[in-house]
Amino acid sequence: MIKFKIGKKIISNNSPTYFIADIAANHDGSLLRAKRLIRLCAKAGADAVKFQHFKAETIISKNGFKEIGKKSHQSKWKKDVYETYQDASINFDWSKELYKECKKNKIDLMTSPYDLNYVDMVNKYICAYKIGSGDITWNEIIKKMALKKKPLILATGASNLKEVTETVKLIKRYNKNGLVIMQCNTNYSNSENNFLYINLNVLKKYKKIFNRKAVLGLSDHTSGHSTVLGAVALGARVVEKHFTDDNNRSGPDHKFSMNYKTWKLMVDETRRLERALGDGNKKIEKNEILTSYIQRRSYYSVREIKKGEKIKKDSVFPLRPYLKNSISPNNEKLILNKRAKKNIKKGECIKKNLIY
Repeated sequence: MIKFKIGKKIISNNSPTYFIADIAANHDGSLLRAKRLIRLCAKAGADAVKFQHFKAETIISKNGFKEIGKKSHQSKWKKDVYETYQDASINFDWSKELYKECKKNKIDLMTSPYDLNYVDMVNKYICAYKIGSGDITWNEIIKKMALKKKPLILATGASNLKEVTETVKLIKRYNKNGLVIMQCNTNYSNSENNFLYINLNVLKKYKKIFNRKAVLGLSDHTSGHSTVLGAVALGARVVEKHFTDDNNRSGPDHKFSMNYKTWKLMVDETRRLERALGDGNKKIEKNEILTSYIQRRSYYSVREIKKGEKIKKDSVFPLRPYLKNSISPNNEKLILNKRAKKNIKKGECIKKNLIY
């Protein structure tokens, strides 16, 4: 079984779900806001906060987006794509302060570095790297992160199984420190229609293929937490969703993010689900031992049965409750055509010591 740690938390197929709150661009260019969001994430039950380290010029081509324009969820952005990424970029000088704030609030810090230099620069502050879906084909940066010997979290949105398999092989070649593979859909439009494309059942395939190589996860951008509960039921043990303190703020990520109230509800409901999942061994549970007696049936006489009389099917009927030393209906051969040792009253439970 795969088992490793992110920070001080154990990550495995049987561990409690590890929640990553992706603050992403929701800091809105303010260190104070970023620190406030860290505190809220910790209070809401997140295990980690994640930021995204990049410079617009190392992730976006101005000319490329001039040619194709704003697509998908970008169409709702007020500024052009390059300017939006400029605003969303995080000042590296914040790193030490963010690290200290996370440590103070006992919450892990991680990031998605979308820049080769940032892989090195953030290393001393973080406990894990997240590989964004869009970089699944950028082997150079994936290898660089893998060589840092820290757990890696791979998002697999907008990719096919061949690409995922090749990326996992690359990571495992250089890193044995733990891998999470996340099912993901990269449409951030917050449309109800997106639920048609989340495809949680991919987790079943991932479990079959990567069971000995990675822990399963979900990176999700839909509203609410129904996808999270479904993913956890299917075996995901790491969940990432965006986090904000106000869904009405202006910015590329606020609208589809979870807030304090919805995040806390998600965590609470997941913990309830985890308790409900159990160990998978079918048995009479401790809390239903008594109900197994009061709901099961045993044979009772429907009329008086005389001593020595042979017991026929029409003289008994299975009723609740099942009493100790009685006979259940699936063992009717133990009672039919047996004889009564003594007179049995009408309505009396026929126990084994009353027949021969």
